[in-house]
Amino acid sequence: MSQLNNITSKLKLPLIAAPMFLVSGPELVIAACKAGIVGSFPAPNARTPEIFAQWLEQIKTGLEGTDAVWAVNLVMHSSYPRRLEDLAMVAKAQPPLVITALGSPKDAIETVHGYGGLVFADVNNVEYARKAAAAGADGLVLVSSGAGGHTGQVSGFAFVDSVREFFDGPIVLAGSISTGRGIRAAEVLGADLAYMGTKFIAAEESMALPDYKKMIVEAGPADIVCSAGITGVPANWLRQSLIGAGYNPDNMAAVDKPDFNNPHQDKKAWKHVWSAGQGVGTIHQVEPMADIVNKLIHEYEDALNTPAFNKK
Repeated sequence: MSQLNNITSKLKLPLIAAPMFLVSGPELVIAACKAGIVGSFPAPNARTPEIFAQWLEQIKTGLEGTDAVWAVNLVMHSSYPRRLEDLAMVAKAQPPLVITALGSPKDAIETVHGYGGLVFADVNNVEYARKAAAAGADGLVLVSSGAGGHTGQVSGFAFVDSVREFFDGPIVLAGSISTGRGIRAAEVLGADLAYMGTKFIAAEESMALPDYKKMIVEAGPADIVCSAGITGVPANWLRQSLIGAGYNPDNMAAVDKPDFNNPHQDKKAWKHVWSAGQGVGTIHQVEPMADIVNKLIHEYEDALNTPAFNKK
């Protein structure tokens, strides 16, 4: 577990700020890292390769002189046109961690290991987890039910236990985690790190629109609708944003098969129909990333001092 220790020893919390489409950018990554957690962003958030290169440089400059751990989320499906170009720029920027999605992590592993980085594969079921482990992924991000965006359908309780049957490397658990207690609970389940996204949509540094942040603050678990009716893949959406975009949240027919040539299918839909996870009910205001993380740290430390949580 020395590779894992290289990450966790530099963190104030065993937490990754999950990469979120149209939400995570350089400012959020830098703020997350400076607050003491792993900051990350999806490469497609940079609309062009040129912008992607600028963002990578902005993050490196913003974190210069620190030993912060940051991550890039790469789309690895063979039909994604920017796959190899993005990977080449990652090889030059050398982020400590790369998180792959929508395809085998194999090509990323060869490149990232070449400069000493780690590759974690984002998976939403046990079959994909097994394939990613066999491909040589250093760690697995288990996207369980309740996660924002393209969600999994398996409970985190079952997911971690099932993957631990065949994988002893680092596991990151995603899905409805929105408090320091949740982070500690993920560790108790057998994960090494937690993945948290929805909480940070309301961060001042996120790229989310003001109305999106306002809706996040006002929403609760009952406002989350899981549907394949936007991208063809089950995802969790905010009910009020569906209504505002002209959808009927109670009658969402699935669309055609997803187009991996465009990993987010309908960017206009993602711009006007907003995603969130079931942990949304713990968000009560828009505030700086540093303040959010500080509260999480206090909650986590309180959990460590609670008898039910004090053993892993």
